[in-house]
Amino acid sequence: MDIRKYEETVYAGVLGKIIGVYLGRPVEGWPYQRIIDEFGEISYYKHQECNVPLIVADDDISGTFSFFRAIADTNSENYLTAADFGNAWLNYIIEDKTILWWGGPGRSTEHTAYLNLKRGVQAPESGSIDVNGRTLAEQIGAQIFMDAIAMACPSDPEKAVDLVRKAASVSHDGIALDAACYLGAMESMAFEEKCLEKLFDLGMRYVSDKTLLYLIDDIRTICGAVTDWRQARAKIDEKYGYDVYPGCCHIVPNHAMVLASLLLAGDNFERSIQIAASAAWDTDCNAGNVGCLNGIRLGLEGIDKKSDFRTPVADRMLVISSDGGSVISDAVIQTKKICIAMAKLFDKPFNPRTERFSFDYPGALQGFSVCPYNDAPNVPLRLINSDGGKLDICCYSVGGSVNADFSTPTWLDLSEIALNFSTVASPTLYETQTILWEMLYLDSQELKIAPYVLYYNRENVVSRIIGEAKHIKNGLNLFSWKVPSTEGMPIFRLGFRVSSFERFNGEISLLRLDWNGSPQFFRQSGMLMSSIWNTNPSWLQSWASSAKYFAADFKYTYCVSHPEGNGVVTIGTEDWCDYVVSSRLCFSLHQNGGLVARSTGHRMYYALVFSEYSKIKIICRRNDEIRCIAAANFDYVEDRLYSVCLRVAGNLIQAEIDGTMILSVQDDQYSKGGAGFLVERGTMTADGFSVESEGVSE
Repeated sequence: MDIRKYEETVYAGVLGKIIGVYLGRPVEGWPYQRIIDEFGEISYYKHQECNVPLIVADDDISGTFSFFRAIADTNSENYLTAADFGNAWLNYIIEDKTILWWGGPGRSTEHTAYLNLKRGVQAPESGSIDVNGRTLAEQIGAQIFMDAIAMACPSDPEKAVDLVRKAASVSHDGIALDAACYLGAMESMAFEEKCLEKLFDLGMRYVSDKTLLYLIDDIRTICGAVTDWRQARAKIDEKYGYDVYPGCCHIVPNHAMVLASLLLAGDNFERSIQIAASAAWDTDCNAGNVGCLNGIRLGLEGIDKKSDFRTPVADRMLVISSDGGSVISDAVIQTKKICIAMAKLFDKPFNPRTERFSFDYPGALQGFSVCPYNDAPNVPLRLINSDGGKLDICCYSVGGSVNADFSTPTWLDLSEIALNFSTVASPTLYETQTILWEMLYLDSQELKIAPYVLYYNRENVVSRIIGEAKHIKNGLNLFSWKVPSTEGMPIFRLGFRVSSFERFNGEISLLRLDWNGSPQFFRQSGMLMSSIWNTNPSWLQSWASSAKYFAADFKYTYCVSHPEGNGVVTIGTEDWCDYVVSSRLCFSLHQNGGLVARSTGHRMYYALVFSEYSKIKIICRRNDEIRCIAAANFDYVEDRLYSVCLRVAGNLIQAEIDGTMILSVQDDQYSKGGAGFLVERGTMTADGFSVESEGVSE
């Protein structure tokens, strides 16, 4: 398979996964009879009827696209261990907040496994039957997190099964591992083999559990003997339902329904996810697995054959993790990450386009839609990407005071957050960053385009900054705009306004849009708490905090407190590279505290650390390894503000306190990542925070 075909197939698999999750999510946990009584079946998205957002934080998405980052994070290109995937859990999960169902040890399989990892029990023991018992180890989670790994192993089921088994063993064992490997093998083979029956047959080579082998044969028999999916579901419930197997969400009934949905729908993508979402049990997990396999197998053509499941989603994903700047994502971005992982695993060349928005694949919108926030009369417009490579903005009756606005998310829309899973994210775009975009216009009528950002001000009110309207000339047009100051407040949408003096009916095309690197100057400063009753304002929510207590302070800007080791709070994105992070720090009871730089997750970073009132040091943390790369004696006291700067430029790392250079060292471990705070076993307050890149160089 050539690389372009591979990319599009992965993209179809990612789309199938998220479409299935969004279809099944609103009715997750509903009794089967309630679904039938209220909807008959889930034929299309039901988020509005259920009064929830369409795009939500979901463990099936966040876990799938966070844990597979172990491939990129691990130094070895050819050999990964279960422990490597366990490290990804510890790095990207924020305890009691993100990705997992935090239902308690002994009840939630993943919560139990996480606590095992935290106390030093490495994978695969962390998820084993010997440690956790059979009931916990054989719940559903193994198969719901494996899709990205399988897609990184096209047409190599042995490799896919090896990695899926290692990743799944972090939290599961027994039949749950074999079920994940069976689906993973089929997804890997589906890049070439499109016949579902052959995939079922070939996949059984990778199953050793006798119960699962019997189940697969039995489900094929059941589905071959019925004409209605409800009949199959009734037989599956009788033989394999939740009343038959222990635990909250056992793998057997859910795996059975995944297989049945595939078999009963045949080559009909839409029907397969409808059945999986309508059959109850773990509806979003099951529809997500079904959608991914059939996305790979049937491709974009299969997804687009009937109802339009793509436009409402517009590729959007929330990949919740401690790497807050990577949370706002889309199917194109995740496709490229999977392809990069494939290239690493198989030592193959892959040189993707690097722009943040390049609309590479047919139908890709990358979050763009008609802007839901308008401060002027707007006309209908359509956004179309027919062949991949550009986004066509089709305008109707634009002219005079009537404009056409379209935009894409850069952070959370706080009016659209579901409460089921904690939604932690940092913006992807910041004040003083420069956006670059290229447009194609093949008409002579005078048009203008103006960029704008939407952000939440200190009172949590949506505000707009719009740039200068620029003429669009016939042909290619390259534009740039430096985002003005928002006073450190989070930007949640980036948009463009098309205007014309005379009425315009036609189209312009957005070819690419990008910004990268650190902001020239980003700052939050002063006592920003507007009310003692508003302890979690929007600007504070733009941080990703694994510190147990992170709040707006009554005197300074922030209070950071953590009762254990490694309380990290970060902001920024994985492409922040050379910058100076600064704050004024005041210490109370603590063991260590200071500033963080180049963080990609909360166990991979550099930090400038004040330690036990007597030392200052620069550390490099990578999972459990903490290297002190520079240190000096430094006496400091409680309740005094210290002006602290941590500078990272190339491989040079420097620490400055109260205007004096204290430490300087070179290290090559990390070249980019977000910035923030670290506190361990105590409390630290911080007066202001800034990141500055202008003039920073080696």
